[in-house]
Amino acid sequence: GAFVALDPRDGSVVALVGGYDFLLNKYNRVMQARRQPGSGFKPFLYTAAFQFGFSPASIVLDAPVVFEDANLESAWRPENSSGDFKGPMRLREALVQSRNLVSIRLLQAVGIDYVRDYVSRFGLAKERMPRDLSMALGSGSYTPMEMARAYAVLANDGFLIDPFFIDQIVDPRGGLVFKAKPKVACPECAALIVDTAAGTDGRPRTPPPADTLAPQVVDPGMVWMVDDILREVVTRGTGAQARELRRGDIRGKTGTTNDETDAWFYGFNTQLVAVSW
Repeated sequence: GAFVALDPRDGSVVALVGGYDFLLNKYNRVMQARRQPGSGFKPFLYTAAFQFGFSPASIVLDAPVVFEDANLESAWRPENSSGDFKGPMRLREALVQSRNLVSIRLLQAVGIDYVRDYVSRFGLAKERMPRDLSMALGSGSYTPMEMARAYAVLANDGFLIDPFFIDQIVDPRGGLVFKAKPKVACPECAALIVDTAAGTDGRPRTPPPADTLAPQVVDPGMVWMVDDILREVVTRGTGAQARELRRGDIRGKTGTTNDETDAWFYGFNTQLVAVSW
């Protein structure tokens, strides 16, 4: 297993568990294990689709589909994890229930190349996204840290931050040897840049220096729509067990691969992103 939590506002790593015991095994799964994210990839696909022109209310068919390919030993017949089909359904409900066949048809409609280019904005390497429809089901390969960084974009209104471990280093006399200078997410800065007039306290409102800001890589409107759906995932969808925490600020997504070889939960609010594998 592996677990990592970071602050989506600046990328500071809050917790990291790469295995059972470093003395027994020095393989750090958080940083080194590239695993298929499964349905944890779908929020990024849906963000791309919303940017393309779809909305949470768009209707896509949840029905059987068969793909014939001379390169495959047999026809590909993807299924939903529940084994059933629900016909036409809104994208909101399809993501809440993690319907595989809707995701495949959505990828078909938007286009594989468009989605690969768009999802790379989240910091996920494009060359590790397969250039076929299985990409919709999370058949790429990424580490838990890479997935946490990608989910941080959803947690901070669209900014791509860089995870870091060391905040500062001091010498034996208390002198500062090193101080991290991470680029930070700043959702309110867009308003400051547009509106530099005096605030309600009469003092000038000036944006922070540009070199301290992380790049905003995704439209916050697209992020808001996906976040709103992921809030329902943990109240009535595949991640409903999170209701046991009895709090309303959490959004999240489950992810599994064939035979549950990989089992993920990606959870976040505006102050913390946590990924377990």
